[in-house]
Amino acid sequence: MSTHKFQAISSSNAPAAIGPYSQAIAAGGFLFVSGQLPLSADGTTMPDDIGAQAQASLSNIAAIAQSAGCTLKDVVKLTVYMADLSGFATVNDVMAATFTAPYPARATVEVAALPKAAGIEIEAVLVLPVCLG
Repeated sequence: MSTHKFQAISSSNAPAAIGPYSQAIAAGGFLFVSGQLPLSADGTTMPDDIGAQAQASLSNIAAIAQSAGCTLKDVVKLTVYMADLSGFATVNDVMAATFTAPYPARATVEVAALPKAAGIEIEAVLVLPVCLG
């Protein structure tokens, strides 16, 4: 039996999980947000260009974070999956416009494909507010 305390976090303002996973899990003072595709909250539409896709993925992370009392200012780590790294500079521009120093730690990797033919998927780790941590 697990002695760890976990809390599922979700938001109707972000697309529902498309598999057997939670939008986010709060545990150990952190919020672990599952990879967010650049889908609309109802999961039906996606922007075409990589900059708009990056912003949409971050907006989904922000919506889920808000459900835990967090904002994007609480992000400490991002993992960015891209189907084509040729859009890396554009994604960097979106990150620079979204975050301020000190910037979150980040890894970016190119992958062969992403669900729903997305160009990007972003997962995040945030520090939880004291009341939830």
